[in-house]
Amino acid sequence: MLQDLDARGGAAAAGEQPEVKAVPAVERDRRPLVIGGAALGVVLLAAGGWFGWQYWTSHSTPPGPVPKVVDNRIPDRPRFQEPPTAIKPIAAPSHANAPVAAETAVSPGVAAPAMPLHATAPAEDADTAPVASRAPAKPKRAAHVAEGEGGETSAAAAPARKPARAPAAPADGIVLRELTPKQMSENSYRRALAALQEGRVSAAMADLDKAVEIDPRNDAARQTYVSLLLENRRTDDAIRQLRLALGVDARQPGLAMVLARLQLEKGGPALDTLLKTLPYATNNADYQAFLAGVLQRDQRHAEAAEHYREALGLAPGNAVWWMGLGISLQADQHLPEAREAYKQARASAGLTPELKSFVDKKIEQLSR
Repeated sequence: MLQDLDARGGAAAAGEQPEVKAVPAVERDRRPLVIGGAALGVVLLAAGGWFGWQYWTSHSTPPGPVPKVVDNRIPDRPRFQEPPTAIKPIAAPSHANAPVAAETAVSPGVAAPAMPLHATAPAEDADTAPVASRAPAKPKRAAHVAEGEGGETSAAAAPARKPARAPAAPADGIVLRELTPKQMSENSYRRALAALQEGRVSAAMADLDKAVEIDPRNDAARQTYVSLLLENRRTDDAIRQLRLALGVDARQPGLAMVLARLQLEKGGPALDTLLKTLPYATNNADYQAFLAGVLQRDQRHAEAAEHYREALGLAPGNAVWWMGLGISLQADQHLPEAREAYKQARASAGLTPELKSFVDKKIEQLSR
């Protein structure tokens, strides 16, 4: 049976051909369209999704914190609150070594002291801060507030800070210093000298009065002032200035002699004035002789003779002082010594004819 079946199967296979069916033309043309449409759909879907994502992120996601800049500079003060600019120093003449600043005058040979100093330091932010309101340099603070936490708080607190009062800064490269009283006095003295050269005596006297008021030890200004007062016959004012000068420093024999002469004319305490300054004039022959003459006027002949001897020890050729010594010795009943003093006066040069006649009479009187 198996062989029979096998034979039949083989005959059928040999006699029959398999049936082949062709694919319809419509089905062949539809496949590329389906594939292309699917691809286009994918592309459109992807593009739509990307644009949708961009739109959603730009409208829904909040932006990150934007950095905020905080100006740490001190805000400008109104014009009426700005401190006044320091006065500029007046240039010293060529003989002065140290520059002198705002109120003026220097006595010859008196050096101007170094003014202390006060300088104004420019602010750190020199490009943006106004010149008139820059504060002195301080430890640096951050100019920008960091992004993120605490940024807005710092930005809000910055305007609330109260500006510190800062001195006005001078122009570029100029440092102004405060003047000492001595410098201001010397500046006033210089202005007085300039006024005198221009013939403005009243202005000169006003500046000299200011100079000695600011610095009572400005001797040059004081002497010039006293000279002008005497020239203008203001004797009482001259006496007051001389007393003030000697009250500050008694070691001024020249001023003491001028004051004593004025006091003699006015009936003042000339002798007291001379005795106070005497310890600083022991080697001054003129001072010793002048004191001897004042003592002689007060009938204090023993003391007068002593000071005449002191003066003659320093300048033995002065005929007038020999005559004064003879007068005091004669009044104190030292007649032989008085006669010798008169003879010394007659032998020395410097006596006027009247004084020579007086000395001759004294010599003749004591020779009897």
